[in-house]
Order: sequence, then C-alpha cells, then structure tokens
Amino acid sequence: MCSTSAADKLKADKDTPQALKDFGLRISKLLGLDEQQSVQILQCYLQEDYRATRNTLKAVLQDERQSQALLLKIADYYYEERLCVLRCVLHLLTYFQDERHPYSAEYSNCVSKLEKDLVSTYRQQFESLSKSEAPTWETHGNLMTERQVSHWFVQCLKEQALLLEILFLYYAYFEMPPNELSTFTRLFKEQGFGQRQTNRHLVDKSMDVLVERIGYFSSLILVEGMDIDFLHKCALEDRTEQHQFYDQQDICKMLLTFGDISHHGPVLLAWVLLRHTLRPEEVSSVIRRLGHTTLQLGVFQYLTNMLQALGSTGNNCTASTARMCIYGLMSFVITSFEEDTLGSQQHLINAACEVLAAPSLAELFWESPNMGLGVILDSAVGVFPYKTGPLLQLLTALLSDKSTAKKVYTFLDKMSFYTEAYKHKPNDVISREDGTLWRRQTPKLLYPLGVGQTNLRMPQGCFGLVCEGKQLSVGEQGFLVRWEYSYSSWTLFTCEIEMLLHVVSTADVLAHCERVKPILDLVHKIISTDWTVSDCLLPLTSRIYMLLQRLTSVINPPVDVITSCVNCLIALAARQPGKVWSSLHHTGFLPFAATPLTNMAQTISAEGMKAGNYGNLLVLIEQPRGEYSVTIAFLRLVTTLVKGQLGSTQSRGLIPCVLLVLKEMLPTYHKWRYNTYGVRERIGCLILELVHAILNLNQDGDAPSLQSLCIYSLANTEAGQAVVNIMGVGVDTINMVLAAQPSSGGSEGPGQVLIQTVKLAFSVTNNVIRLKPQSDTASPLEQALTQHGGHSNNLIAVLAKYIYHKHDPALPRLAIQLLKRLATEFSLGEWSCLSVVLELLDSKQQGKYWCPPLLHRAALAFLHALWQDRRDSALSVLRTKEKFWENLTTPLFGNLPPPSETTEVCVLKEVGVLDPCLKAALESFSSKRRYEFWSDYVRDLVCVACDGEEEGLRSLSESQMLISAWRTLLILSTSHSEVMHLKDDSVRQKLFMDVLEGTKAALLMSQSVFCLRLGSMMVTLLLILLKQWKSVLVSAPALLPPLSLMLESVLHAEQQLTDRTKAKLLSALILALQNQGLNGQSITQLPQLLLCVCEMVQDEALALIDSTRHTIQRGDVQEDSMETDSPHFQKDQQDSVCVLALHLSKELCRADEDGEQWLQVVRKLPVLPSVLSALELSLRSKQNLYFTEAALHLLLTLARTPQGAAAVAGAGVIQSICLPLLSVYEGPSNGATQAFVRKSQDAPSWPGVYRLSLSLMESLLKTVRYNFINEALDFVGVHQERILQCLNAVRTVQSLACLDEADHTVGFLLQLSNFCKEWQFHLPQLLRDVQVNLCYLCQTCTYLLHSKKMLHHYLQAKNGEGLPPGPHPQRVIQPASKELVEGEREEAESKALQAVQCSLLKILSKTLATLQHFTPDCCQILLDQSMDLAEYRTLFVLSFTTPAFDSDVAPSFGTLMATINVALSMLGEIEKRKEPVAVSEDTQALKSLLMFSMENCFYVLISQAVRCLKDPSVLPRDKQRLKQELSSELSTLLSTLFRFFRRGSPSSPASGLLPSLQPKPPTPGSKATPEGQEPFIQLVQAFVRHVQR
Repeated sequence: MCSTSAADKLKADKDTPQALKDFGLRISKLLGLDEQQSVQILQCYLQEDYRATRNTLKAVLQDERQSQALLLKIADYYYEERLCVLRCVLHLLTYFQDERHPYSAEYSNCVSKLEKDLVSTYRQQFESLSKSEAPTWETHGNLMTERQVSHWFVQCLKEQALLLEILFLYYAYFEMPPNELSTFTRLFKEQGFGQRQTNRHLVDKSMDVLVERIGYFSSLILVEGMDIDFLHKCALEDRTEQHQFYDQQDICKMLLTFGDISHHGPVLLAWVLLRHTLRPEEVSSVIRRLGHTTLQLGVFQYLTNMLQALGSTGNNCTASTARMCIYGLMSFVITSFEEDTLGSQQHLINAACEVLAAPSLAELFWESPNMGLGVILDSAVGVFPYKTGPLLQLLTALLSDKSTAKKVYTFLDKMSFYTEAYKHKPNDVISREDGTLWRRQTPKLLYPLGVGQTNLRMPQGCFGLVCEGKQLSVGEQGFLVRWEYSYSSWTLFTCEIEMLLHVVSTADVLAHCERVKPILDLVHKIISTDWTVSDCLLPLTSRIYMLLQRLTSVINPPVDVITSCVNCLIALAARQPGKVWSSLHHTGFLPFAATPLTNMAQTISAEGMKAGNYGNLLVLIEQPRGEYSVTIAFLRLVTTLVKGQLGSTQSRGLIPCVLLVLKEMLPTYHKWRYNTYGVRERIGCLILELVHAILNLNQDGDAPSLQSLCIYSLANTEAGQAVVNIMGVGVDTINMVLAAQPSSGGSEGPGQVLIQTVKLAFSVTNNVIRLKPQSDTASPLEQALTQHGGHSNNLIAVLAKYIYHKHDPALPRLAIQLLKRLATEFSLGEWSCLSVVLELLDSKQQGKYWCPPLLHRAALAFLHALWQDRRDSALSVLRTKEKFWENLTTPLFGNLPPPSETTEVCVLKEVGVLDPCLKAALESFSSKRRYEFWSDYVRDLVCVACDGEEEGLRSLSESQMLISAWRTLLILSTSHSEVMHLKDDSVRQKLFMDVLEGTKAALLMSQSVFCLRLGSMMVTLLLILLKQWKSVLVSAPALLPPLSLMLESVLHAEQQLTDRTKAKLLSALILALQNQGLNGQSITQLPQLLLCVCEMVQDEALALIDSTRHTIQRGDVQEDSMETDSPHFQKDQQDSVCVLALHLSKELCRADEDGEQWLQVVRKLPVLPSVLSALELSLRSKQNLYFTEAALHLLLTLARTPQGAAAVAGAGVIQSICLPLLSVYEGPSNGATQAFVRKSQDAPSWPGVYRLSLSLMESLLKTVRYNFINEALDFVGVHQERILQCLNAVRTVQSLACLDEADHTVGFLLQLSNFCKEWQFHLPQLLRDVQVNLCYLCQTCTYLLHSKKMLHHYLQAKNGEGLPPGPHPQRVIQPASKELVEGEREEAESKALQAVQCSLLKILSKTLATLQHFTPDCCQILLDQSMDLAEYRTLFVLSFTTPAFDSDVAPSFGTLMATINVALSMLGEIEKRKEPVAVSEDTQALKSLLMFSMENCFYVLISQAVRCLKDPSVLPRDKQRLKQELSSELSTLLSTLFRFFRRGSPSSPASGLLPSLQPKPPTPGSKATPEGQEPFIQLVQAFVRHVQR
C-alpha cells in the first residue's frame, strides 16, 4: 500500500519527469501500491507494452479520457505480470527434475533457493488473497467501477488457483509434515475450498471455473499431503507405524466435520483409506460413516470431472501429476475395499479412464495388471461380452504407445470366458441340482448370421458358471452365466459389426450401436497408436465402409457411431489414402459430382453436384441440434486425404467436398447454432487447415484442380471475406480470450485454437494473393483488404497491431509478410486532394476569389468523408495546418447564411477532436452569442418550413439537414457543456424554450408528413434537454400546458406516423410533471389533460386486446413476428404509447390529491373497464408484461384514496385479477422455485406482477375495508397454495425474491387479519394453516437474524438478483454512506447485510402484528375473567427451547423470547457503533423496526401466556413452569430495557413504516420518555407482577 517514505523518495527523484510522477500517483491510487512501485510499473509498461510514440504519450497524459484508458491498460499489464511471476515458479517446479530439459540443473538450483520459504510465503499470500476486501471507488478512485472490481476479483481468483497449483506441484516432490497438513486442512475448511471467499458476493457464472479450480487444487494438496504411495508401501511391508500420520487425532476431528461439498470427497476417501490401513480395529464405525459420506458426495464422478477440467492433454505437467496422485489413491482403495462397496462400476471405470490418460500410467498398469486398477479390469472382463462398453472403455484408456497397443491386442485375442444373460434356462443345457453349474449338450452359433459369415461357435460340453451377485442391466430380469470358452474378441467384434449391418433398419439398431461404438473407438485408437496391427484387423475395418453407407442412409442416423466410423477411416487414410478413397467414394457418404467437371465456371456454380449423405446429415441433423462431431471428423478426413498426395484423378474427385466447405461452410459456419463453447473456433481452424493443405500442394496441370478452385473461391467469393473477418479479430480480442482461460498451461485451449486459426488465415491469404493469376482489376479479396470501412476499424491498422502479439512469434511474422505484400501492390491516393481543398476553405483567400457555395460544400463533404472513413493520418495533417479550425467554422459566424451552407454544423460536430484551435473556436462561438443567434434562426426556420412559406428555401430537405445538425450540436452540449462552453443557465433556458416553440409549430400548424417527421425530431431533442437540464427548467414557465396541447394535436393523427411522437410527448409530460409539479396554470390544464390521456389509455387498451387475441389465435406468443400486413397491432414495449400513457395517468393521479378530477373522468369514460379487460386477457395469456405492470401501478395509486379505491373495486378488479393471476405462476415452464426468480430490483417480471397484485389487494382492503372483505377472501382462497408456499419458502428457497414476496404476502395478511371472524366463517382451515405458517415464519426470521452465517446466503446474488429492497434501496446499494463522520466508512457487505436485516425485520414485524389479531387482547384477557378462550387457538407450544432452522421443531414461547433477545442484541450492536449525533435514516429505520418487533412480540407473548394460564386443559405443573420461566426471563429483559431507555431509546415506527401499538409515538430520534413511562414497558411490568402472584 501507499507509504509516506515512498512518496518522499519519489519527490526527491530528479531523473523521473514530473508528468510520469503525477501519473504514477494515479496508478498508486488505482492499484493500491506505493508511489515508487507505481512509477516503476509505468516505466516497465512504457518499455514493454506501450503501442505509440513519445509525442503521443504526452498528449495522452494531458487528455483525461485517454489517460483513463491508459490507466486501465496498465492495471491489466500489472495483473498479467503478477501471474507471469507465478507461472515462472510453476515452470521451475515442472522441469527442475526433468533431465531431458536443457536447464534442469539451473532450475534445480533455483528451486533449492526458493524451497525454504516457498510454502509459508505462498500459503500466507493465498490466505490474504482469499480474505482481502474488494476495492471500492472511495478507496481506489472513480475508475474502480463495478466492472473493474469484477476484474480485480477474477485476478484474485486466478492468483489463488496458481498459488495452489504451485503448492500442489511442490508437494508432489517434497513431503508434507503433519503440522502442515493440519494447517492446510484448517485453512481450506475455513475457506470452503474456494467457495467461502470474503468477496463471494462478486462471484458470477464466468468465475465458477476458477472457484472450482481452487477447490480441485485444495483437495489435491490434502490428498498428496497424506502420502498414500508411502502408506501403500508401509502396508505391503507391514510397517504401518512408520507412516507420519500414524497418530493424528486433531486432523481426524476436523475431517469428521467434512462432507457438505463435493471437494471433500477425495480428502475423505484418502483419510478413510489412511485410518483403515493404520488403525483398522479402532475406527471401524467412523470409517463406515465417512465412507458412506464419501460415496454420497459422488467421489468418483468428482474425480472424473476434476481430471477432465485440469486438462485432457498428456503433456500438461499439472494434469499428469494430478493423475499420478489419484492413480495411487484409486489403486490402493480398490485393493483395500471390496469393489461392490465402492458404488457404481461405471463411475469407477470413468474415473480410472481419466487417470490412465497420463501416458506413463498405462505402461505402469501393464507391469502388474492384476493389482490396483486391475481389479476393475477383471470385473469388466467378468461381464464381457454381455456388456462390451466397460471393458473396451478401459482398454482404450490403456493404449498409450506401441508396446501397450500390442498388449491390448493380445489380451483381447485370447479370451477364456464368455458371459451371457438368460431370462430362463434353455433346453439344450443341463445343470447341477443347485443350478449353479451348466453344461452345453449341443454346439451353438453365438450370432444369428447368414451361412458363410464370420461367426463364433461354442462347442458341445462347455461348462458355464451361474454368477451370483452379478446384476443385469436396469429393467432386465434373469441371470448371468459365465462359460469357459476360448475365443478371439476381434472375431467377436467383426460379428458385432456384421450384426449391426443386419439390423440397421430395425428397432434394434440403437442397442447394437451402443455395443459397436466402443469397438470402433478402440479400433481407431489402436490403429492410430500402432499401424502394424491394422492388417490383423482387416476383416473388421473392411466392413466400416458398408456400415457408414447404411447408417447415414437411415431416417434418424446415429451420429456418434458415424463419427467413430469416420475417425477409423482417418487413421487408415493417414497410411493408405488411395485405398481409403477408392473404397469410400462408392458409399455415397462424401459429396460428389453427377456430371464430369470441365471448367471453373461450371465447378464454382456447383452445377450437377450432390451433397452426399454427409451434406444431408449436416443440414438435417447437426445444424438443428448444434452438435458437429461428424463435421469435425469429415474435415479431418478430407484434410488427411488431401495431405496424402492422391493422384490427379482422385484429387479432382475431392473437388465436390472442398466446394461444399468453401461455399456452404466457410462463409456461414460462424452463424450456426452451437451447444458447446469452442466448437465454432475448432471448425473454423479445421476448415482453414484444409485450405492451407490444398494451397501447399504442387500445382496440377489439369484445370480445374483443387488448388485453382481454392484460389478462385477465396479471391472472388464470400469465402475470402470470411477469411478476412477471421484476420480482423485483432490482437486485443486474442488477449481477452487468453486471459479468460482458467488454466496456466496446456496447448489446446480456446485461445490457442484462435491463434492457430488467425495464423492459418494469414497464411492462406498470403498464398492466395501470391498464387492467383495476374489481373488488371483488384479481386474482391484484395479490395476487402485495402478498403477503409466508414464505421468500422481500419483493417490495415488491425493487421498491423499483430506485431504486438506475444504468445506465438509466428503470428506477427505472418502479419508482417501479408502487410508487406499489400504495401507493394496497393497504395492510398487521398493526399493529392488535400492542398486544393484547404485552399478552397481558406477564409483569407476568399477575399481574392469567390467560392461558390456548392463547391464550398463539396470541399467540406470531402473532409467529412475523411473523418467518417477514419483516415487518421490525413486528419492529423489537417489539424496541424494553421487556422484550419478557424477557416472551417468561418460560415458559422456570419449573419443568416443561405441554407445552401447547412452542412458546416454537421462537419463541426463530426470532426470534433479537441485541438486547441477548435477549443478557441468553440469559446468564440459561445462568447459571440452564436448559440442564441442559431437558436433563433432554427426556431424561425421550423416555423417557416411548417407554415408552408418555402419560397426562400432551396428545399425542405436542406432545412431538415440544418435542423438535424443543430439538434446534434445541442445533444452534444448536454454531455460536454464544459467543452462546448454552454454553462449559462439563462442561455440554456432560452435554447430550451426556442426548441419548445419550434416543436409547437411543427405539431400544431399542420398535419403534413413533413411536419410530423420534423415534430418527431424536435420532440426527441426536447425530451433529451428536459432530462439533462432538469435543474435549469424548474423555474421555467409552466411546461404542462404547451405539452398538453401538442399531445391533443397528435392524438388523432395517423397512428403509424405519430406513435413514436406520442410516446416521446408522454415521456416529456411525465418528466415535466415530476420536475415542476402542478402549479398555477398547470392546475387549470389538469381536467382536459386527464381526459385526453384517459381517452388515449382506453383506445390503446382496446387495441391491445385485439392484438393479443390475434396473437393467441396465430399461436406465436413467443415469436417476434415479422408480418407486414398487420401494421396496426400493438406491441407491448417499455416505451410504447399504451404503457407510457398509463404511467402518465398514474403521475396525474398522484398530483390530484383529493381524486375529484379522476372521478369526473371515470364517470365520463369507461377507462377502468377497458384497462381491466386488457389486464385480464394479459394475465390469462401471460403476455404484455410492461402493460400489466403499468396498469397495476395505476390501480394501486388510485386505491390510495377512498373514492378511487371504491371506483376500482366497483369496476370489477377482483374478476379481472383473481383467477387470471394463476397463469402468472402456474405456467408450463414455471416450477416452485422459478416463481421466486427476480431479475433485478426494478426490472419488470411476472413474479413482480404477482407482488403488485398483492399490494393492490392490501391497499383496497385497507381503504374500502368491509366493502371489500368478500373479494379479499376470494383472492386469498384462490391463491392459498401460493401464499402458504411463499411463507414456507423463506426457510427453504433462500433467495432475495422470496423476501420480497413474503413481505408483500404478510402485508396483505396483516390487513386481512383485521377481519378474523369473517375469515374464520368462510375459510376456517386456511386461517389455521396461515396461523401455523406465520408462527413458523416468525421462527425462521428470528433464526436468520440470529445467525449471521445463514444470513450471508442472502447476500450471494442468485439468478442475477440485486440487493434486497430496504427502506432506502438506492442508498443501500452504494458501498458507503456519505453521512458517516470521523472517517468511519462501512463496507458494502455490511450495508447489504443491514438491508437484508431490514427486509427480514419488516416481515417479522408484520408477522407479529398479524399474529396479534389472532390472539386475545392483552388488557381484556388480563382483566376479563369470563372471556371465551375457545375463540382463540393456542399459537405457540409450551416450551422454551431456542428456535431452530427446522420445520420439525414447533414454534414455542422460546421462539418469542428468542425474538425479543435478538432484537435487543441487534439494538446493542447499533448502540456500540458510536453513531454520530444525527443518526442516519437507515439506522433509525432499523432501530424503529426492532422496537416495533419487540412491542408486538411482548404483546403476543403476554396474550398467549395468559391464555395458557387460564386454559383448564393445561396441567397445573406446566402452568407453574410457565410462570417461573416467564418471571425469570422477563425480569432479565426488563432490566436490559431499562438500561436502553436511560441512554435514550429508539422509537417504534408507528408513524412510519408499519402500524404500531402506541397511540402517540415519539418522532424518530427524539429523546425517550422517562424510564418506566413507555406503555409497553408498563404492560410487561404489570404482567410480571401478575405471574409472580
């Protein structure tokens, strides 16, 4: 961090320029480093990574925007350098013992120097990273945005993963002492194996891979630390007491608490093995329990996933080391425990196959194939060939080199047992009496194939053993018999393929495909590994061609088996391309030409060519599914055949295949649907590999050839543009993809594939330009390379930036080669025009000759085109010309120039790079009052244009051009007022009023198309100015009257022309109303405006009903229709006229405080029935979300006044909402948990609609009361399942959306609880269910508030949620409050925690207030001896245990006592914070909620207790216990409360958030009443005296 000494040293440094020192301070602030370090990092960055000159650096440091961009680049550079240092250490550990490495001795020396402090240093660093607090904008400056914080956290996770990877590799070479294992176990447990980061609230989906990686290495370190290999050795030599963990009780205690996350699986497995081996007699029960937990965690699936994630490539040192570690663990586990006790055999095999992917392990296995993993192999052999998959999967993994290939071949060639499944005993066998041993009486052909086919014949007299304990596949009944019969599996495999050929068109094809696919995968692997075996497999491989033909011809081809077939052919084609091609091209699999190819034109047109079975499979199967395994295999096969140097005729036979790639794949592959990330890049790379191979062939004499076809296609068709687009990816995108990779090593990540693809694109382009025939005209490819796009990056500049690429030296080299070729063949030619253009614009020269306006404009248009075309070199020359900006802007300072010179403003705003001369011109523009002049001129121009007096104008389009340019200039000035020198409020107000006048003229004078379009332009400007200049326009003349007139004017114009204008006017009215309110003239306008808006709402609602019905009939609810013959159908959008009209209605309703004006409009227009009809239809069809939310907001606002609520209730709101609302959360795609998803706090959503409906019911019931009780009971009856589910979900779902809904639900129930008798009469069972669920909800909230650990779950953003809505959500979201003094700034997490506490407290308060209505009145039950107790149920059981987070524990008096205690404890915490005198509103709200909760809780507690004491059914012993417990507990609580009131108590929020018990509460923050004077304190004292009697 920053230090004073470092700052002083930097000041004293005379060698460093001041500009760099100043910038170093900014780096220091952003990165939290000391100043000297920051300057050093800056100097390193400038030396190694800066991509410009010294002169441009000066300009960058002076310009705020550019310097900010540079700061962020330096931050990226710093982060990357930190990772590189760690990667260097990882590299040392990877090779320091590798004798083949040329620097192994030097590396070993380095490691020996690092060894002493490496573990402790890196462990501390890991610990500090996992606990470090996230930076904020207060501590690290304004550049520390949410995105930068996320970037910082990704870096933090990457460093943690790298540190653990280094420690894992270190412990692979060095022994871990027991105390170290204990330390790491404790550390990883606290950190949750990466899942309990201090900043885990920042984790999003993109970071899950890094968090998982941290967990993987944490687990591996602990497993490696237990030294299982040495344990195995000790066990074999019977000296287990020598193992370092022979007696380690403290680790055992820690590990007994493991078992709740998957990362614990391998650790527990290793520990179970350790304790079982070292102390089997002492801990058998513990071993069984931990073993059961391990299997429940799915340890073998976890190991499979982990090893796959760490890298499938065999040369990745970390992955290989991990495999070695797990190999030792699995081998010993399988040796020590029965296989049947280890779970699913398939999971074991999957894990074993992943382990054996390391090449050395396959060799190690074959040295002793009967030990360790050999047990799994024996088990797989035991069910072969009944199940072919397990054995073949294992043997495929055991193939790594020629020696292992031969062992696998021999193993399968000499099989001794044949296992079959039987449902019943066949007639041709005899068996023992016990049925365990069978004997064949007749020989049997094992495959029902035709005569003369290859087959297996089991002879007479074979013995078969009935296998006990062996299970058949799921759904099958019977038993397995293992025959003693010798045969070759290779013959069996041939029979299996022959059998598949027989059944390919029957229903059995899928079952046989499952058996054949592992065979084909094994054949592919064995031929790829050892070609010499291929001759022996000829009977098998020769059938693959027929199999491919048959399988690709069926209706639903098995894609995975086809892929395996093609992969086998690729392995064969690598050695025998001619033979493979001659057999393959008869199958119809590859594309082919039906007619001979004679010339290039015919070839390119693809005339007479067929796509073949592969082409059909691509279009009909792979593209719709988004899976492309056959395509990948096809591209590799064609590339292999091309590289095989086929003869001329055979090569030409591949032309249809290559043409399909060039015409149908290369131009469009990036648009295909993909299910898996990385497949698109892989396909692109394979396509370019094919093209690259073709371009490197020796040129054939005959035409058309493969090479000439490629050259022509790439030079003249879309294929060339596709290659150009790949090169245009750019060095920055490649860096981003590389940075996103979680792995530190490996050579096959997405980044490496992208680099390879771009390299191939450069090579292909270079070769095409080199080899194409000479021509006078440039080909489309050459034009694309040299053309400058108007609104895109300059391609040449993008290509040139590849010189900064660092990861692969070949890429910069290839880029430079292409640029060199382009430079020699093409050049730019704009320079010759510049001097002439500048002379035309020179204001001094204009005195010597007259420049016609059209020529003047053409000169400006040329400069404008240079700007749009991003010709930076030309523009840099222009800007350095003396008086360039002065000459350019001269016409703007003349008085009333003719409209022919209207493009100059356009140029001014387009070319605006802030040179000093331009700044001077802008300042002059302001000081000479040109803003006012042009504002008047444009206003008059609009008026004249719309009044039809166009005689003085060249054309309406020219007027529109100037108005558009002026509009752009004003919009620019709203965001850059400093630069544009437009800061004077009076000038701004004048400009706004001129725009308003112009808009009025456009919309009121005429209804012509031109005027309406011009009006739309002006309204857009008006709306932007209204938003940006709010503070200026508060004092402006009333805006509502003119805006209302405009709205009335466009109300009846043609809908297509005015919809957008209406929407903008409605938005402007809403802003004006919020900004100025109703005053003076605006109040008189209100009745007419209300009538106008309600008329619009009614029309739009009816139109929406029609469009929704039309959509439902067509059945395309979810699709965005592109029909053009139904233009009048409404669409539900956030800014649609209908939605905005509803929002304006709501604002007007708020402004009309007594509601009289609204009632008059409702009497005149049937607006409410129209809105309710549209609302009902929208809810039923679950469409029109924005309309639905806006309509409910309007109804909610109306329901706040008695007259409005009566009108809403009378219009039939319950019929429109109650039943249709079921569709909102009972749709086909919505499950119980999906209904609780919340996008963000304010984003419209269907769960939000349900919550709004609850609020509406609550408001109506609160306002209309008894007149709405039947409707409210109907609502609660219909939605009772949802209501009860929501109350229960606070405990089970644990999402922020759930808190929202629970708050709304309990609020509604609170109002309904005022009518207990009616509720009891109509819905008695539901009332009881609600009471029970509310008691449980009270218990849940208390537990969550008590347990901060559980509460933290709510702070982890799930389903894209934001923070919960607290009393002031906008302020809660901010990282810290500005009101805090004495330098204390609360961190973001504590603020978020407080917000969730507020939400829980609001729910708890409302819950207790509701329960208060379900329990007898305190005073009445205390004083009235004859009260009927049967009227009230017992809500809480007679127990004083602390509440648990468990539905089995019933809410009790202990729950209520705990609630009071939690509230007191939270009040104590707040008091300890040493708040300032002026307590923040958030804290005051929290205090009020706590006090209110306590009051209600005391009330419910006393009432329930007295009810219990008076209940004759309660035993006297229980009553006595109740008295004792309450007397003791309440006396203690009273003394604590007295202490609070002496210091000054918080007040209950009776006048604020919720209803209270106090008749006249103190205002928030006021001084408390004297001790004992609080009414609820007096009540508690009276009750204590009552129970003590």
